[in-house]
Amino acid sequence: MTDGSLGNGGCRFGFREWFLRENHAIVITGGNSKTGVIELATRPQISLLRAGAVSIVRMRSNSADHNESGPIPQADAFSVIAQLKSFDSHRLWRSGKLVFEGGHSEGTLAITDLGEEWRCHHRSSFDNVRFNISRQGLSDFSYEAGRPGFKGLDCKQGQLDPVVQGLAMALLPALSQPAHASALFIDHVLLALQAHLVTRYGGVSLPAERSGGLSARQLNMATAFLASLTAREATVSDVAAQCGLSTSYFIRAFKKSTGRTPHRWLMEYRAEKARQMLLGTASIAEIAVACGFADQSHLTRVFTALNGISPGTWRRERRI
Repeated sequence: MTDGSLGNGGCRFGFREWFLRENHAIVITGGNSKTGVIELATRPQISLLRAGAVSIVRMRSNSADHNESGPIPQADAFSVIAQLKSFDSHRLWRSGKLVFEGGHSEGTLAITDLGEEWRCHHRSSFDNVRFNISRQGLSDFSYEAGRPGFKGLDCKQGQLDPVVQGLAMALLPALSQPAHASALFIDHVLLALQAHLVTRYGGVSLPAERSGGLSARQLNMATAFLASLTAREATVSDVAAQCGLSTSYFIRAFKKSTGRTPHRWLMEYRAEKARQMLLGTASIAEIAVACGFADQSHLTRVFTALNGISPGTWRRERRI
């Protein structure tokens, strides 16, 4: 979704429309069905990515001149904001009352309940990633993990959280190059984020990991489904559904059975398929598309990471 809106259980967070209205956007560049990059007259830029119950928004600006916002759209959801650089000065109002004035250090976290009315005023340069997550989505995650009763998130403003910071950093390539973004990888990151949030800030104690892997039939179904993903993407939930399992249990069971996450397994499978095709006469660009990579550069990055040499070098060495 290009607007970065959050919809779950009738809840919709129209972040894109609000931000464009408040900041007078003039150009929209890039973007596809999952994301968009928006450049604004005052030079802030926002990149948006949507995955299930979560919208991911990177906001950044080198300018200190920003207008005070109007009310942020309310929703039955939470905004989880990780600062990628020190944010020297901003003001925050809740229900018309000033509740924060100051700055946040790099790596700090803020969580706001979007069910309340918020306004903000950015008074310095900034760079952050915000995860807009529906309350129902977090409740469903807890229920699926065997711990119903999720009530909400409670986090002190400006708390250091290296876990959320690391997960936000892991998503930066997907936000900047959506054509190369893997739905499976994004799902893994967001599942880790939700597990961290509900345990650390939601008071939910997740059950100990079960030791069992997939049955032979389930493993065959999962790998056959992953292998079929050449011209389309799928989420972890899609793969788990093939086995009749919950998403969280499927990931643990798949890794127990294969030693890899579904995303890692798929990248290795595609790289091996590319290796076999490199013995033929097809161009590397043609091989990349045939094996399910976004383009030749995507294949080159994955192939080099797994094999230590580029596809072109690998092919030349075998023709000597």
